[in-house]
Amino acid sequence: MSQSANLETKPATPYTVRVLTASADGLDRLDESDFERAARGLLATHPTGVIDGPRGPAWDINRYSFITPGAPPPDTVHPSLWRQAQLNNIHGLFEVAPNVWQARGYDISNITFIAGTTGWIVIDPLTSEPTAAACLQLANAQLGERPVTAVIYTHSHTDHFGGVLGVTSHGAVASGACRVIAPEGFMLATVSENAIGGPAMLRRTAYQFGGTLPVGPRGHVDCGLGKAIPVGGQIGLIAPTEDITHTGQELTIDGVRIVFQLTPETEAPAEMNFYFPDFRWLCMAENCSHNMHNLVPIRGAQVRDALAWSKYIAEAVVLFADKTDVLFNSHHWPRWGTDDVRAYLLLQRDLYRWIHDQTMRLANKGFTPNEIADELILPPEFTGHGHTRGYYGSLVHNVKAVYQRYLSWYDANPAHLNPHQPTEAGRRYVEFMGGADALLEKARASFDAGDYRWVAEVVNHLVFADPTNVAARALQADALEQLGYLCESATFRNAYLTGAQELRVGRPRASKIRGQGLAQALSVELMFDVLAIRLKAEEVAGSAVQTNWHFTDVDERWVLELSNRGLHATPNARDQRADVEVTTTQATLRSVFGGTVSIDDAIADGSISVDGHRESLMSIFDHLDTFTTGFAIVEP
Repeated sequence: MSQSANLETKPATPYTVRVLTASADGLDRLDESDFERAARGLLATHPTGVIDGPRGPAWDINRYSFITPGAPPPDTVHPSLWRQAQLNNIHGLFEVAPNVWQARGYDISNITFIAGTTGWIVIDPLTSEPTAAACLQLANAQLGERPVTAVIYTHSHTDHFGGVLGVTSHGAVASGACRVIAPEGFMLATVSENAIGGPAMLRRTAYQFGGTLPVGPRGHVDCGLGKAIPVGGQIGLIAPTEDITHTGQELTIDGVRIVFQLTPETEAPAEMNFYFPDFRWLCMAENCSHNMHNLVPIRGAQVRDALAWSKYIAEAVVLFADKTDVLFNSHHWPRWGTDDVRAYLLLQRDLYRWIHDQTMRLANKGFTPNEIADELILPPEFTGHGHTRGYYGSLVHNVKAVYQRYLSWYDANPAHLNPHQPTEAGRRYVEFMGGADALLEKARASFDAGDYRWVAEVVNHLVFADPTNVAARALQADALEQLGYLCESATFRNAYLTGAQELRVGRPRASKIRGQGLAQALSVELMFDVLAIRLKAEEVAGSAVQTNWHFTDVDERWVLELSNRGLHATPNARDQRADVEVTTTQATLRSVFGGTVSIDDAIADGSISVDGHRESLMSIFDHLDTFTTGFAIVEP
């Protein structure tokens, strides 16, 4: 990059300041009780606020000390987002009700501790082992040490199970000392999002959560759903020992009765709410929070069903609302009092129904996703409450998610059916506009006029046509930065600012992706599914291989077949025509998948036994792709 490139962050332009100043209008009418709710029941805070991980601090809440209570927003942060950032900065161990405590503010999610007869029932053990272990230690120090007798995963997202090894162990679960309970389909949903789509999602996650941004008024201030994602800690997974299969299912867990409501295809493909009938507590998982949620996150995921989401909240109102005194979620702070609980649930229900219905009303009139996103404006019924504003999800993105679920990404305009890929389109756009200098001259005038959306769109063509053009990168970064400052949505802010950062200083160094934590919970079927997406199809043209597998530790037999450049796994089968017989254990294959041992070393030490044509087996394993972090996003 040229010496003349300006790599520094920039202040808000006068145009941005004017827009943000005007956007503060009406915020003083939002419910100030949110601050009381977020602080209610505080017992203690982490002694230092710094939680060590294997490679330095996994968490440091002190970095956000610039977000002080009552302080006016900087002119580089949307005033509404600043309010949410102040709320998410309230951290510690809180008593929710007698025998229920939450640690909040030490991860993006909450960890909840229920006092059972003999030990802790832990709900959602955070994202990584260090933060979960630190929160358990805080609870034990303040409330008396107890063993963990059960872990409940509310749903299949990493920040609700990844820290499980910080609160229990594989041994404790295997012995029956700790139960692990999750909604039906949890493992399949977990792997499909975190293993099959994991490498791409991991890279995109850096944009959604802003993990590489410096913390400060011009950088990271919040994630909307919580403060931030912890860094550097091991993400683990212990497979559930019990599934919740239907609404109304009741379990007694360490002496505590819990009634479950299954809510698939809502905030996660596998998710559940649950009610404590003896105590009048209700956990709404992540189906309700104190912001508008994502119908598809910008990191990528399966599109969520807004209609079902609304209907499941409606079902929870019927089942639980009038007999609930305390409602708590997997993020943010609780609600107290039956009337408040009911009003909160109804507004959350109405939000997702409104987004769904109004998007499809306009879609059925022929509006395209972008047109609907510009047409729909969140009405005052929702902007008048903090918990229905777009701090995490964004209306413009959620509209497109609803459209995609019913009508796909394609807006029916044939001009958009098969456009040029960005580099080729960029080259053509630049030529049409009279060359790079002419494009930049016009774009700078648009920037001065505050038309940052247009600058980001048009200069992107030049960056993709010529990523070495320093002036283009600088102007594109400046436009993205101002767009970030203007965002009420923390995820949009983080994405814009991360894009600006990478245009200025380059993207993060690539490193090989390993998944030891998740691999330890994969079934044979799921490991073969992940293996299939790693196959370099272009390298196996004309190959046809049948391999028989026997996993002695779980007594499973499988056929893994390479046919027409694809891998197919068949359970409970043995092919007489197989080229090779493979005998091993599920645990060994997990180690190969997790990257702790190579298949060659496993064969050499005998943990994988090969009878027959080893080259047939290697005709699969020698043609597997590897995934790395750090691929390009804002440049070719």
